[in-house]
Amino acid sequence: MDYTNKIKDECTLRGYSRETIKAYTYCINRFLAFCNKTSLNLSNQAVRSYLLSLDLSVNSTRLHYAALRFFFAHVIQMPFTSEEVPNKKRPKQLPMVVSKGMIKKIIDDTDNLKHRILIKLLYSSGIRLSEAINLKRSDIDFNYNIINVRAGKGKKDRITIISKSLYLDLLKYYSITEFMTPYVFEGKNGKYSKKTVQVILKEAGNKAGIRLTPHMLRHSFATHLLEDGIDISYIQRLLGHSDVSTTMVYTKISKKDISKIKSPLDTAAGI
Repeated sequence: MDYTNKIKDECTLRGYSRETIKAYTYCINRFLAFCNKTSLNLSNQAVRSYLLSLDLSVNSTRLHYAALRFFFAHVIQMPFTSEEVPNKKRPKQLPMVVSKGMIKKIIDDTDNLKHRILIKLLYSSGIRLSEAINLKRSDIDFNYNIINVRAGKGKKDRITIISKSLYLDLLKYYSITEFMTPYVFEGKNGKYSKKTVQVILKEAGNKAGIRLTPHMLRHSFATHLLEDGIDISYIQRLLGHSDVSTTMVYTKISKKDISKIKSPLDTAAGI
């Protein structure tokens, strides 16, 4: 049976993004092909067997799990619990942060104006990759130095800050660019793709001798604000986190307070 249309309808009714619908459809169809190949019925045991067969990262496996849980609960009305089919735990890794000095070096070494603006914008506002490529010129308020993030993660609107130093860069960029769309960042075929942004940052990082991703700039934005004494609740709002516990992870990587702690070697008498 072809469940594709039913999957899309159920996702659409719940307001899922186009990317989520695409990912869920792919994962579920892959599971159905597995069942067909192995002659397994649609059951909890089939889900367990399928998940065990996957040779994927933890995050990719968790995506398949979420898709199948959605499929069983909302498409074929055979919901299973995490007790019946356990989900892989996400590894507790601290976010990767780039120092202020390294970010300045990366920006200074980026000759392409549009690429330099992209890096400065991601770092100075903390917006996500998807939010950057969907950012429209009308979303930037130069009077108050803020960005209106429209329909961010969870389809929520929010406001975040933008660096004053970007003002002149953007004016120059706007003046020399013939835009085809309302978006800030355009390529040959319209607005930038995620892949384009990732490649730009990868090349900028390689030039500086480090790995650089959009999320690393977002993590650096949050961590550096915390180290500058900005209240965690404000950082939560700027990042668009619904729960402050998500934002609290940055307290674990901030060097502000840790750097004040003296090593026992420095305080031991006679050493």
